[in-house]
Amino acid sequence: MQYKKYGLILLFSNLLVVMAWVCVNGVQINKIASQEAFRASFMEDIAEYQETSFRTVVPAAASDQRVLECGVLEKKPVYDLNDADYNTLLKIVEAEAGGEDENGKLLVANVVLNRVNSSIFPDTVTEVVYQREFGVCQFSPVIDGRINRVKVSEETKKAVERAIYGEDISQGALYFVARKAVAADKMQWFDRHLTRLFAYGGHEFFG
Repeated sequence: MQYKKYGLILLFSNLLVVMAWVCVNGVQINKIASQEAFRASFMEDIAEYQETSFRTVVPAAASDQRVLECGVLEKKPVYDLNDADYNTLLKIVEAEAGGEDENGKLLVANVVLNRVNSSIFPDTVTEVVYQREFGVCQFSPVIDGRINRVKVSEETKKAVERAIYGEDISQGALYFVARKAVAADKMQWFDRHLTRLFAYGGHEFFG
């Protein structure tokens, strides 16, 4: 009887081990099967997306639309300047900020374009740059003729391009001045009548 008892216990233990092995391996098999099914479904989705994207981009290119490799339309400039306004903007930025870094040049371009957008200034770049108020020019390079003598640098072209495409770091400034280059009595007008926004490089900017 004692041997039968131990025999039954041993048999029962072996059955438990076998059942545990079957359960563990069954879970692994199901997991692998699920992974394979997911991988197959994912690859089908990718193939369908690529086919759809190809059908979308090709007709656009065939219809003379300018598209990038990823199918996104090219970014357009915010300001549509004619040749005269574009060249005037290049020259005034070079004349006013030729010694500044690219952001300093961008700021001057921003101020000119802010004036174009403002109701209290003329509506074009050329009119803004050559504006006279009470017979006085608004920009010193127009007064002394430097605007016609400058050689526009590549950095100035990049800064102006950034401004034309809508990059504005000016906080809405409508005026700028180089304090060290202006007589004290003229500087008082800026300090008394305008709001100083910030300084950058050799210029202070006002709104």
